[in-house]
Amino acid sequence: MELKEIIERAKKELQAMMNLELSSVTGVYKIEDGGWKVKIELIERKAIPDAQDLLGMYEVQLNDDGHVIGFDRKKVRRRMDVEETSE
Repeated sequence: MELKEIIERAKKELQAMMNLELSSVTGVYKIEDGGWKVKIELIERKAIPDAQDLLGMYEVQLNDDGHVIGFDRKKVRRRMDVEETSE
């Protein structure tokens, strides 16, 4: 499967399961033992201004065939909160 297909399947399945609006896809990784992990943010609560929206950060696991085999909410953050990244 192509990377674009993996991302689309993960987005579609997670949105259907959680019934929440997509905010963004923040990463996709091939797992050494097989399969994929896709990191997705969903809007858990809308606010005004939208900088106060609560975003759930999820990790979706797919097998090599592109079927979702699990997901986990890693954390919740406000849209305005900047994440620290390390390289």
